[in-house]
Amino acid sequence: MPGPVHLAFLGCGFITRVHCQHLRALGSDVTCSFASRDAGKADAYRREFGGVAAFGDYTAAIADPRVDAVVIAVPPRFHLDLTLQALAAGKHVLVEKPAFPTMADYLTVREARERAGRIVIVGENDHYKPLAVTLRRLLAEGVVGDLVFAHFTTIAHRLKAADDWRNDEAMAGGDAFFEEGIHWLHVAGSLGPTITRAHGYRPAVSSDGPDRRAKSLLVGFEYDSGAVGALYYSREIPSLFRGLRLSKLFGRDGVITFESNGAFVVARRRGRVPRLILPGFRDIRGYQAMYRDFVVGIRTGRPPEMQLDRAIDDQRLMDEIMTTADAGRAQR
Repeated sequence: MPGPVHLAFLGCGFITRVHCQHLRALGSDVTCSFASRDAGKADAYRREFGGVAAFGDYTAAIADPRVDAVVIAVPPRFHLDLTLQALAAGKHVLVEKPAFPTMADYLTVREARERAGRIVIVGENDHYKPLAVTLRRLLAEGVVGDLVFAHFTTIAHRLKAADDWRNDEAMAGGDAFFEEGIHWLHVAGSLGPTITRAHGYRPAVSSDGPDRRAKSLLVGFEYDSGAVGALYYSREIPSLFRGLRLSKLFGRDGVITFESNGAFVVARRRGRVPRLILPGFRDIRGYQAMYRDFVVGIRTGRPPEMQLDRAIDDQRLMDEIMTTADAGRAQR
């Protein structure tokens, strides 16, 4: 493929704008088109981001022979159908996370991917962000020795409006943790050791305000290395600067402390001077690295890091967490 990879965005909402702002860093490697049920909106995005074409429906974008791959950026309820359409049309697919509401959907897509011989990447940009890359490197280097405890905190006060589609679990696939906490679950399980068991604990759900979802969850988990961990997630608790929090990895030889969003890392090993590490702000959310991986996969056939099979592992954990959280709530 000598020319740029032609991506068609299915959906012209907030997240498509985020993706396109980061795609500018890839320059001539990528060109874009836009599809929306509102043709005027698709054309507005085409003009704003220098796109090739605008489509008034998703099917037309999928069928266009100029398009190499589609980015599915609509609510999760529609992900499965659009993914299967795209694969049947011979397109590569990047599907936003959470990719699909059920494990059966993932397995259906995996079969379709094998038949089509195309790449399906799940848009887990957190896998690629500099913080996650830095933490993986430090653990691989044995900076803290054997991992004992992993403590992840992501707490902020970010309520959704009453008319936000995330308030409809049929559209979103689940509650706030399912829709957004999956990113943090992936990071916790991508640092080297593999999470083998997880349990969810859901506090009482507040009925106040327009955001009606369950917005907080505590997850306890075990790694195959013998380490254990906890993930504190909430979108209803105030925090400094709307989300500034510290997380830690405790080892037998040291401790890694990091700002949960990736601003800084402090690595302290017994008997040595602590190191301050700045993972990097240029691509702090990992979108640019994710798209580079996708483009290379399309051009070479090399499986991307966040291919579908890796997301299936996350979904297995999510199912376990939701089942145990629901059971615990029912018992109370």
